[in-house]
Amino acid sequence: MLSLETCQKARFSRDPRFDGKFFIAVKTTGIFCRTICPASPPKEENVEYFKNAVQAAEAGYRPCLRCRPDSAPSSAAWQGNGATLTRAVRLIDEGALQEGSIIDLATRLGVSDRYLRKLFKEKIGVSPKTYALYQQCLFAKKLLHQTSLPITEIALASGFESIRRFNDCFKQQLKLTPTQMRKQTNKNNAKLTLKLSYRPPFDWQKMQRFLSARLIPGLEWIGDNFYGRSFIHKDVKGQFTAHHQAEKHQFLVEISLEDNRVLKPVVSNIRRVLDLDAELVQIEQDLTDALGTNTLISSGLRLPGIWDVFEAGMRAILGQQISVTAAKNLVIKLVETLGEKEANNQESNGENVLYFPAPGAIAQSDLAFFKMPESRKQTITRFAQFAQNQPIEAQNPDNWLALKGIGPWTANYAKMRGLSDPDIFLATDLGVIKALKAHADFDSEKAAPWRSYLTFQLWDKL
Repeated sequence: MLSLETCQKARFSRDPRFDGKFFIAVKTTGIFCRTICPASPPKEENVEYFKNAVQAAEAGYRPCLRCRPDSAPSSAAWQGNGATLTRAVRLIDEGALQEGSIIDLATRLGVSDRYLRKLFKEKIGVSPKTYALYQQCLFAKKLLHQTSLPITEIALASGFESIRRFNDCFKQQLKLTPTQMRKQTNKNNAKLTLKLSYRPPFDWQKMQRFLSARLIPGLEWIGDNFYGRSFIHKDVKGQFTAHHQAEKHQFLVEISLEDNRVLKPVVSNIRRVLDLDAELVQIEQDLTDALGTNTLISSGLRLPGIWDVFEAGMRAILGQQISVTAAKNLVIKLVETLGEKEANNQESNGENVLYFPAPGAIAQSDLAFFKMPESRKQTITRFAQFAQNQPIEAQNPDNWLALKGIGPWTANYAKMRGLSDPDIFLATDLGVIKALKAHADFDSEKAAPWRSYLTFQLWDKL
């Protein structure tokens, strides 16, 4: 938690860099707000500060209907304290506690359920289940405000199996019923469009250039102020287009899905792909302090993600020891030959929309369309077979190292872009080596736990 003096200054300045890092509860109204709330600031003696929205709700406060705490960027204040909690939060956002129990989640994380509960209580202040339910309700609140989806569909999209359970939980957590919440908004959007906020700085131009250089036509589409792509999440096909609104520190994201029940994990993954939850001011300060110089630091540089770790791994294998352009052409060939196709859309410039091929489609192909050494084709086939036959184990790139033809660079690249691990340094990458020639005494260990951002900072110097 930030110091009391910092919280006081931030709430009066309405500095967007603090948005989501703490919340302001007003004792006289029973409401809690974001730091950027447009309402007149209350007197200090009437204010309480909470490090996250869940704690404010547990204390009996309801979310403000003007600044909408559900729209604040997620704070990663606790995430630097342990990889286990970071993974747990991400898995919960992806629906782990809707599909299984706390014991199942703890098993996936390699810890006991008792330790997991203790970790959440110490770092976030609530139990894993309470955290999960509150996130479901906040996501539902976002849909009520920003879309015209029927309340029943919102309940399903937020991970609730029944409308009764949804109503009870919503009223308990947010002190209003879903119907009351919708009556207080004038939104009537026909499209499924959501506002995803971030804390500045955000250098969209550099992210746009990075994504453009690796763009796969049909699978992805990009313009001066937007990026979109197709995806498959748990057998559900979908597409999104994120329009950058720099002046509002947010993206306006249009989403289409075959089944809205996977909407919440899809939105969570879009946030990861665009790296919207990074506390970049702190990251850049830590990197500057660690390196003893600010010559390497370009402000606003984010980690552009890849939709899932399998796609990231396949792109990394195809990119081994060749140029970005050559690797891109191989991925284009793979997607055009083995990916599923469907009717075009406006954003993809009239081209057919393509979906990245599933592991099974690649494993069953002889890959004759690739002009490459047979050993490289065998590596691709082994990786696809592993992902098809052992999908859970394949989610951890460290397990790929047992496969012939896959080394640390490939696994680490997939961690950095497919899992958005913030602490990956690609020491053997040719671009990194070239950028480091001007820094002979450089020690990457000093940049932990932000070495992925350091890697991108070095690439940016080429």
